[in-house]
Amino acid sequence: MKKSSLDKKFDKIRFLEENNKLVSKDQNRLISKFLHNKLAVLGLIIFSIILLATIFAPLISPYDPIRIDLRSMRQPPSLLHWFGTDSTGRDVFSRVLYGGRVSIFVGLGSALMSALIGLAIGCYAGYRGGWVDVIALRISEVFMSFPQIILVLLLVSITGQSLTNLFVIFILTGWGGMYRLSRARMLSLREEEYVQALQSFGISTFSICYKHMLPNALGPIMVMITLSTAMFILTEAGLSFLGLGVPLNIPTWGNILNVAQDIVILQNYWWMWAPVGLTISVFVLSVNFIGDGLRDSTDPSQQG
Repeated sequence: MKKSSLDKKFDKIRFLEENNKLVSKDQNRLISKFLHNKLAVLGLIIFSIILLATIFAPLISPYDPIRIDLRSMRQPPSLLHWFGTDSTGRDVFSRVLYGGRVSIFVGLGSALMSALIGLAIGCYAGYRGGWVDVIALRISEVFMSFPQIILVLLLVSITGQSLTNLFVIFILTGWGGMYRLSRARMLSLREEEYVQALQSFGISTFSICYKHMLPNALGPIMVMITLSTAMFILTEAGLSFLGLGVPLNIPTWGNILNVAQDIVILQNYWWMWAPVGLTISVFVLSVNFIGDGLRDSTDPSQQG
């Protein structure tokens, strides 16, 4: 018996409701599995503490991170200056807090923006294919054919040192990996039965790609975002340590670590570089713990 248009609409509503319930159950299972991973929870706690400390830096430390006080030069850690002072009398603890704002913004912001661009192109190109997919794939291959650090150094040398330039360069060099990952996931998911059912109902391409297929591909994508965040933070720190990243007048974790180039400071004034080095290590380690937790909770082979 041929179904009427009203019956088809009811079938469509019933199918969408069942699909949304399955997605909701999967999400609850993933959250539960993530919370049972002790290292992932520890990483999330450390990440949150450092992030909140940088956001509320003015409430935690009363010192201006760029204010010079020559009477307080190179003082060791004390109750007055928790991490001591640097060669110009600036409070190191304040500089670590305020520098974290910039470093985390560069790392996390670049990872999220590159993921947004990669997802927007990769989801559509992987689902639809055609000339858009071919062009995007070739462009991503051009960017990924160079070692990223070499490409970043080249672009920084051309455009000059600037926070905005570094942010844009990280996005330009980072979207290719996210594009290829999301494209591969879409190529796999578009053969699933629920996607073919959505196509038969006449659902729009945009809705199928970004509303129904994308949630099923978010597991490896979230892991990729955490890895990209850690990589961008380390890259910024490395570039700033070499004097090629953010201008030295802006406090960042890499710029604070830049003083360790002086052998005298490296040997005699450990508080000027050790706390920020430890902060970078702990923060990046916490991000990696979160990524490991997301990977384990979204890996189908680990599902119980």
